[in-house]
Amino acid sequence: MGLAGVLRGKKVRTTVSRKAVAACDRVNRQFVAERPDQLWVADFTWVSTWQGFVYVAFIIDVFAGYIVGWQVSSSMETTFVLDALEQALWARRPSGTIHHSDKGSQYVSLAYTQRLKEAGLLASTGSTGDSYDNAMAESINGLYKAEVIHRK
Repeated sequence: MGLAGVLRGKKVRTTVSRKAVAACDRVNRQFVAERPDQLWVADFTWVSTWQGFVYVAFIIDVFAGYIVGWQVSSSMETTFVLDALEQALWARRPSGTIHHSDKGSQYVSLAYTQRLKEAGLLASTGSTGDSYDNAMAESINGLYKAEVIHRK
């Protein structure tokens, strides 16, 4: 038949991850706030377009479920979620706000965590791989896709 196997090369490691120490979980799945800017949740999602994927980041004030910052990007670099954070900071100028996210590399990056600290926000992260630990942000992502992207 003339068939022959092919040997694959070794996997090449292209990224050296920084073992970031993530913030503790200050929310513990209790997505309630008694006043505006007491608790923000953050996450991003992807959207398929005719030319590929784009990513949409949201920062939501839990008190009213209001989106206080958002950004769209063609890449998942940290600057993309930082831009959403900057928009929220400019719009609300909070102090002592808990900022809750998942443990995505963008949210535990040095640049992002330093900016949270500079702004006086208290970082909080849920456990790895558990969407319930950031359920409110995941819910907003789902609503965005259902009501805006896939609406018929």
